[in-house]
Amino acid sequence: MAHWYSETVETLSASLTNQQSQLTLLATAGVSLSVGLLLRALLSDQPAEGEVYQSPLGVVRSAPSNKDHPLPLDALPGGRNVQTPYGSIRVYEWGPEDGPKVLLVHGITTPCISLGGLAHALVDQGCRVMLFDLFGRGYSDCPPDLPQDDRLFSTQIFMALSSSPLSWTGAGSGKFCLVGYSLGGGIAAAFASFFPQLLSALILLAPAGLIRDCHVSFSTRLLYTGGLPNRLLKFLSGRRLRAGPLSTPKVPQSSKKIHASDVATEELPSAAGAEAQKLSRSHPHVTVPKAVQWQVNEHTGFVHAFVSSMRHGPILAQRQRAAWERLGVYLSEQQRLSSEQQESKRLTSDKVVIMCGKADPIIVHHELLDDATAALGSGVVFKYFSAGHEFPSTKYEEVSQIIFETLS
Repeated sequence: MAHWYSETVETLSASLTNQQSQLTLLATAGVSLSVGLLLRALLSDQPAEGEVYQSPLGVVRSAPSNKDHPLPLDALPGGRNVQTPYGSIRVYEWGPEDGPKVLLVHGITTPCISLGGLAHALVDQGCRVMLFDLFGRGYSDCPPDLPQDDRLFSTQIFMALSSSPLSWTGAGSGKFCLVGYSLGGGIAAAFASFFPQLLSALILLAPAGLIRDCHVSFSTRLLYTGGLPNRLLKFLSGRRLRAGPLSTPKVPQSSKKIHASDVATEELPSAAGAEAQKLSRSHPHVTVPKAVQWQVNEHTGFVHAFVSSMRHGPILAQRQRAAWERLGVYLSEQQRLSSEQQESKRLTSDKVVIMCGKADPIIVHHELLDDATAALGSGVVFKYFSAGHEFPSTKYEEVSQIIFETLS
């Protein structure tokens, strides 16, 4: 009897120990699962399909007065809000209706006001100009469920053009000149590689798209090549962008590595350059640094747009070389066309005009010369400025003269 009792006690004890071990394992697994789900919720960033991050348009509209605002709604003439499936787009268009048409596409950090001085100078020479805020900048909304790549940017260009009361692409429209600055240069080159028949000329100002990967720092490659969850990436980028002031270029020309923050600051002029800017003739106080700082703090979609453009946009050569080579093939074929065929099929200018600053640390001018020539062959002309990356917002009179001569 005692022996049976002893065995029973040992069996029960072993059973209880086993149950406790199982409970401990289950509890540990439950805690691990809970922590994993929490981290996933904190770090992941999967917006709902069709979701839109709205621009500050509604807030500014409801303000009693915006004359001293960093970016007044009427900073440029001919403003309109275009409703699209991707959210609202802010477009500006003015100038003689029968003048040469010029579409301007701005950079990764700045809203389109950065090209306001250039737009005014072109209108002074008789051009019809159009500008728009890229998604997530200025007063354009941001669709967070779509990557900011060639497809989205090309779609936005078509939506902006189609909102005009004039024909920019149809029969008898006379075609249009596409001017792209920085990221906008990469966007313009990619657009032109698919739709060259729509253009009278292609002019690129310090264009992205051919930046060599060797110049990009390891930390930037880690951040923007999918190595981190979107929410964490946006947090880190947002903290840097909001640190401010983003007013003075940070990268010395001799620097060999580019960080994401450098891309943001190099589009901005120095303090002296900002004071010299006349981007808005109705609001002379508007400058790029003030407009960008307001945008960083007030636009809910800006950080996402910046991060997505860095990750998916036409910036690095390894991602965009095919587009440039496709454009080069078109230019080569165009030069072989007979004079009868050229009228309907070729660019008004059979050259792509590229302007860049000799002191630009982001777009290194001698590397751009080599790489663009390799891709485009003899179909490219270079113009140089004694300036940095920001020259289109400070030397707009000289830039506009080159554009007008190209169109003439």
